[in-house]
Amino acid sequence: MTSALRSTGIRAGRILTGLLGRGILESRTPWLQEQEAEAHGLRMVYSLFDFTDRGWRDEDLEEVVAAAQRLGFAGLNVTFPFKQAVIPLLDGLSEAAAGIRAVNTIVFVDGKRIGHNTDVTGFAAGFRLGFGGERPGRVLQLGCGGAGSATAHALLGLLGADRLVLYDPDPARLEGLRSQLAERYGADRLGVARDPVAAARDADGLLNASPVGMTKLPGMPIPAAAIESRHWVADIIYFPLETALLAEARRKGCRTLDGSGMAVHQAIDAFAIFTGRDPDHERMRASFFAYEMTPADALD
Repeated sequence: MTSALRSTGIRAGRILTGLLGRGILESRTPWLQEQEAEAHGLRMVYSLFDFTDRGWRDEDLEEVVAAAQRLGFAGLNVTFPFKQAVIPLLDGLSEAAAGIRAVNTIVFVDGKRIGHNTDVTGFAAGFRLGFGGERPGRVLQLGCGGAGSATAHALLGLLGADRLVLYDPDPARLEGLRSQLAERYGADRLGVARDPVAAARDADGLLNASPVGMTKLPGMPIPAAAIESRHWVADIIYFPLETALLAEARRKGCRTLDGSGMAVHQAIDAFAIFTGRDPDHERMRASFFAYEMTPADALD
């Protein structure tokens, strides 16, 4: 990454960043980013802008981004449900963000807002760490939003999935992602599922890229009966780490992958964008799990 794409928002060793989203108060990202900044001799203040907790409307997104820019923030992370909605508010996109049409990191550079996406590499790195050299094979992906776009590109482009079948209850979102992927990877490697239970019978792995299973949206994205012991099962959610989907998969003896790998590795890349520093991968991973063992009131 060239320095021109990095933030210039560090002032006297102090850096302001934050996360935009809904239902994000359990996020470990502030702890993860602030701990790594401290190791680099920086004082980072990482704020959670939870639109639900603050009573903000989705329509307030532009105002919040503009306010952060005016206040001298280095940048912002973006999560559900704004990874695609934020794009019209930006002045430019990195090649990765433009390719998948989703943004999870905004950096403010020379008065401009530049969107990046670190979810693709983050998911791929987490998959390799969790499953070693195993190839994904035939995958059923549940969810086609901003995060789903990133995981789909990772599966087809970086991880070499044989076939990816998409499911989403929103037909327009489903077709939009299918069309985007077909243009880049070829229609023969793609399918759409009207019935995810039936599609699971032909899949080697199941991936939840939807918000179903988060603390704010409990439940499972697919009926338990569709999960078979031969499946690998992955979830990008990390609060909670043990989603209902993963708990059921483990009960059935499936190999599983929680959302910690993607969360850590996307944060590693975002830290480099915000600060221009090279983060320590193992230290950031250790920080992620140290948070789990630390009393919540000590982290506020």
